Amino acid sequence: MSDKVTTASLLQSVFGYREFRGRQREIIDHVSAGGDALVLMPTGGGKSLCYQIPALLRQGTAIVVSPLIALMQDQVDGLRQLGVKAAFINSSLPWETARQYEDALVRGEYDLVYVAPERLCSEGFLSLLDQAQLSLFAIDEAHCVSQWGHDFRPEYLRLAMLAERFAEVPRIALTATADATTRNEILDRLQLRRAKVFISSFDRPNIRYRIVPKINARRQLLRFLREEHPEESGIVYCLSRRRVEETAGFLVREGLLALPYHAGLTTEVRAEHQQRFLREEGVIMVATVAFGMGIDKPDVRFVVHLDIPKSLEAYYQETGRAGRDGLPAEAWMAYGLGDVVGIRQLLAQSQADERIKRIEHHKLEALLGYCETTGCRRQVLLRYFGETLEQPCGNCDNCLDPVETWEGSQEAQMALSCVYRTGQRFGVGHLVDVLRGKSNPRIESLGHRHLSTFGIGDHLDERQWKSVFRQLTAAGFLQVDVEGYGSLRLTEKCRPVLRGEEKIRFRKELPLPRNKTETGRTQVGVPADPQAQALWEALRILRRRLAEEQNVPPYIVFNDVTLAGIVERCPTDEWALMEVTGIGEAKLARYGRAILVVVREHLEGVAS
Repeated sequence: MSDKVTTASLLQSVFGYREFRGRQREIIDHVSAGGDALVLMPTGGGKSLCYQIPALLRQGTAIVVSPLIALMQDQVDGLRQLGVKAAFINSSLPWETARQYEDALVRGEYDLVYVAPERLCSEGFLSLLDQAQLSLFAIDEAHCVSQWGHDFRPEYLRLAMLAERFAEVPRIALTATADATTRNEILDRLQLRRAKVFISSFDRPNIRYRIVPKINARRQLLRFLREEHPEESGIVYCLSRRRVEETAGFLVREGLLALPYHAGLTTEVRAEHQQRFLREEGVIMVATVAFGMGIDKPDVRFVVHLDIPKSLEAYYQETGRAGRDGLPAEAWMAYGLGDVVGIRQLLAQSQADERIKRIEHHKLEALLGYCETTGCRRQVLLRYFGETLEQPCGNCDNCLDPVETWEGSQEAQMALSCVYRTGQRFGVGHLVDVLRGKSNPRIESLGHRHLSTFGIGDHLDERQWKSVFRQLTAAGFLQVDVEGYGSLRLTEKCRPVLRGEEKIRFRKELPLPRNKTETGRTQVGVPADPQAQALWEALRILRRRLAEEQNVPPYIVFNDVTLAGIVERCPTDEWALMEVTGIGEAKLARYGRAILVVVREHLEGVAS
């Protein structure tokens, strides 16, 4: 059944797409023929099709391992909309319902069944699978198996037993992000050494990467949301539960629809907030990294980091939740020296062995290099994953507004000397006060007013000096005393600078943006033409009503790309509607008549 005509016809008739993207076709053919695979494909790149189409082509039921209940619900709802026989079996189901689904699985009534790794590895469920005809195993979010990955889950380690117990059933492991170390860990721990590895481009060209110096993070965030993403859905990541609550509360007081999400909330509250984020429009989720893995919401227009993540893998994974629909999206991060201190303190407190700590340290250094680069951010990000982007991307802050640098060797010597003269026992705030000659009771009591470095740096303001210290720390000339209160210490690397043998150039900080009252920006995807806007809104109302009737998120009915395609084509019959991306046979039968009524009424209104 795996001939090319059948594969292509499934793509169009079931999923509503006209052509495959990237290496999808190659992967699907390999797995459909019974081969094992490791697939690395960016979020939004179409990973799910790589096992969903083989599941429809092969005899039996595909078992999909998924780490989150919400992800299972989303995937199954979407597949059922397409006419695919799918189910999930997890702890959210009543016992009687779960038993019915298990019996149906044994009878072969499903194309795909989603389960958590804990359930899959239980002896009872394995015995059930022994009685069923299985087409394949798909292990989603496979990076969870890596003990030095950013989202390690020990239950994933048990999935290695599938290689022996179900040796004849092909397995496909999928992840959106994994460096070479993590890839090897996945292959080893899942017993996939004979698997074919498919690495797609990690590039997400629709995402704009921006990093701003952290001055007043909440106010900067508020300006970003109001001026650049009004009424749009997005995620704001914070490092701690307390910061999540404070930030969400601040945004609500400012009149925005923001919800907190972290592990300290009850299961019921987390589930309610997640459902609102998925089903309502314009919701801002303020969360720790406990939120987000597997979120399929395609119209997330921005991902914000108010605190830096732990690694470039984590950053890539989290920012990748924006713009899954391929429309423009933004990854925005506020970054300061305090973030470096906080992350290094977490690393110091880690209970991991020294080998993993060293790996984590290298990952942090790579992240800091990304934050401080004056070149194309996308080139740096892709290079980390072993991919070369020949030309600057033109869609990151450094490309759009090239960074100026300044020769700061003398200022670097001043900063390093001040650290030394004050005994390597103080943080940035105190050091800046000394350099700028700012007298206060603490400086007087410590006698620092009489140091040779007191007042020698009054030609730079406080913000500029903080930038100097941040860049020196990120570049490894200074290190943070994570055992104390963030005091700075010299490293061996700074000796050539102090001796004048090495020149230093610093990135010039951009001036703070002035307050704006109105930007005139419209939401992504919304057409500029007033008549097209009217059709867009009419279709959004229809989508919302259909979604509410079925108790599913609006994007499950049809996403913004499909919405835009209908607006652009204005189809007046079913044949024309089938040409719109995302409209397959099942959705045509389910929604075609209602869509065409809205389009015809719109055209009649325009004509009159």
